[in-house]
Amino acid sequence: MKKSLQLFLIVLFVLFGSESKGQQNIQMTQYIFNSISVNPGYAGYKEEWFGQLGLRSQWTGWDGAPKTGMISVDGVLDPEERRHGVGLVVIGDQLGAQAATSVYANYALRLQLDRSDEHRLSLGIAGGVTQYSLDGNKLSAIDGGDQVLPEGKISTWRPDVRLGVYYSNPKWYVGASVQDLFAGTDSDEDFQFNQNSLESLARNTHGYLIAGVLFELDPGLLLRPSILVKDDFRGPTSLDVNAMFIFNDRFWIGGGYRTRSRIFDRDYTDYSANKLSSLNSVSGIAQFYVSPTLRIGYSYDHMLNRMGGLQQGTHEVTLGVTFGRLARQILSPRYF
Repeated sequence: MKKSLQLFLIVLFVLFGSESKGQQNIQMTQYIFNSISVNPGYAGYKEEWFGQLGLRSQWTGWDGAPKTGMISVDGVLDPEERRHGVGLVVIGDQLGAQAATSVYANYALRLQLDRSDEHRLSLGIAGGVTQYSLDGNKLSAIDGGDQVLPEGKISTWRPDVRLGVYYSNPKWYVGASVQDLFAGTDSDEDFQFNQNSLESLARNTHGYLIAGVLFELDPGLLLRPSILVKDDFRGPTSLDVNAMFIFNDRFWIGGGYRTRSRIFDRDYTDYSANKLSSLNSVSGIAQFYVSPTLRIGYSYDHMLNRMGGLQQGTHEVTLGVTFGRLARQILSPRYF
């Protein structure tokens, strides 16, 4: 059996377990620079048109390791009132023979809460579809003619709806969202292997909570800590803690820590909690403004569990471009 198939099966077992029916959603390390992939209420937050390209190579050194690409564009439709934010997010993910491609259209109603327009509450919704596919040509069985593996590539489409609420002011922000609201429904259109549905290729409903605050340590030096809590309502809760130093509004550098958190008492804890390590990964993150309209970012994730010595870490690169700047320039930078 090829290494790619071995990795594919190992990851399915580790992530999903023998009775699990859903996978964890894709999460980029640099969501802290552009949270539209986490919360549709974020659309239009920067109050100018912004596009970002992100490329992520996870667990480098392994054949068939996950690779993710994301393109997003968002802005406001009404430059004066800035009440209507829109955005488009396209995500492609490859894990061995398994692939998923998603497209989401986002809309946010941005409510002004005070006359000075420092406080905004956004109500967001996103609708889209995901194409799941499995390429049997990339799998090689020990015994030829294995009827379990598909011949060629099979695929299916799934609709999805996301909801989010996002509050922000110049000093702090908080947001909550729910993704994959259509997940968990039984369907005969899932992948079929010998008349058995491979339900692990369908997603679970996920909830997200994001929050952050801004501190001025010195003129030209800011500190921006933030957290993200991610939960699929079945397994362990994921907790991200990040902190970024900002120098002269131009250079950002910091790091993050991701861990498993037992916030809720669930059935899986009766069987596997003592066997699951709470250690996950640490990351180093940097972003540099080449110009007022162009920024580049890089992050490196290092696994802290037993997988740490088996692969060469995770690399992520982002490129962000501001275009179509408003004639009315934004007076305060957007740190969130």
